Amino acid sequence: MKPLVLVFLGGGLGSTLRFLISKTFNNYFHYFFLGTFLSNVIGCFLFGLFIGLSFKGHLTDQQTLILTTGFCGGFTTFSAFAFEKYELLNTGALLHFAFYLASSIIAGVLAVALGVWLAKVI
Repeated sequence: MKPLVLVFLGGGLGSTLRFLISKTFNNYFHYFFLGTFLSNVIGCFLFGLFIGLSFKGHLTDQQTLILTTGFCGGFTTFSAFAFEKYELLNTGALLHFAFYLASSIIAGVLAVALGVWLAKVI
């Protein structure tokens, strides 16, 4: 039961922060959901950092669970990301779709790598 509570608490905090970031930043650019993009990239970086710290033994299993599955799982927005891509395709914004899709995936992977690297040097 304790792991479920940890995921629930971390997910609630992550989801709340994602909501605030989306409300603040999603209306800055037409066809680019900056709040979702920032949540995904920051969440990927934090996930990499937390996993890297876990690999080094700096986080307990419970801390890793609340931070990765809980917080990062609630903070990142794959379902919103997928829906936003669907909307871009549905409106015929193919160039915006391709740019946003590619930049989100590339930035996410690079952010995870940066987080893991940072955890190694800490």
